[in-house]
Amino acid sequence: MEKIRLNKYLSESGICSRRDADRLIEAGKVTVNEKTAQPGMKVSDQDRILVEGRKVEGREKKVVLAYYKPVGVTCTERDSHAQITIRDVLDYPVRVTYAGRLDRDSEGLLLMTNDGDLINGLMRAANYHEKEYLVRVNKPVSPDFLKKMSEGITLKELNAKTRPCVVKEEGKFLFRIILTQGMNRQIRRMCRACGYDVVSIKRVRVANVLLGKLNPGDVRALSAEERRELYEHVKRAQTGKKKGRP
Repeated sequence: MEKIRLNKYLSESGICSRRDADRLIEAGKVTVNEKTAQPGMKVSDQDRILVEGRKVEGREKKVVLAYYKPVGVTCTERDSHAQITIRDVLDYPVRVTYAGRLDRDSEGLLLMTNDGDLINGLMRAANYHEKEYLVRVNKPVSPDFLKKMSEGITLKELNAKTRPCVVKEEGKFLFRIILTQGMNRQIRRMCRACGYDVVSIKRVRVANVLLGKLNPGDVRALSAEERRELYEHVKRAQTGKKKGRP
């Protein structure tokens, strides 16, 4: 049978991303045919592979889900300090993980999948994937505020400047923003730098996938057309053919 690199095999089995697989391998937590795995080695479905003592059952059919993460749920799988995690609230027959985080106090669309390559592709800021949010703030949105946000904000605490982005007023206290990067608590930091406090954040789109009519806690499998468009989107970005990329 065709052999592939062990980190890719673990990713395609829904265990973790390739990067996390490399960490597990380097830490000596993966065995292949009763021997400690080595970085870069190749395996197939005929090999007996264990991760932290648990058998890997083989590569699974790719699953991609749209999940409405409620406020209060933390995007983590292993955090003793998190009161409610994704693993606590999302019960699905296939083990999936998130392709891009939302902070605990934010809500909206999370893409959940067992495809490690898709996760890696979506989470790389260099690929310029769009993520769209509706944001409510504590005082009226002004033209000057929208202009500053759209031009990019220098975040001194991160020693970085945000990319220019699309920002549009949606109501007296509400605006829409489309980002192509994912700095830690980026929208909240940007607003604070402009003298505003965030009241709520809802993510309504990732790439071509819309939150749509999902309610908090709802989950659905992507349609065949959504999956096709999403994979094509990621492929274009990775080959550097994304239209409009700087």
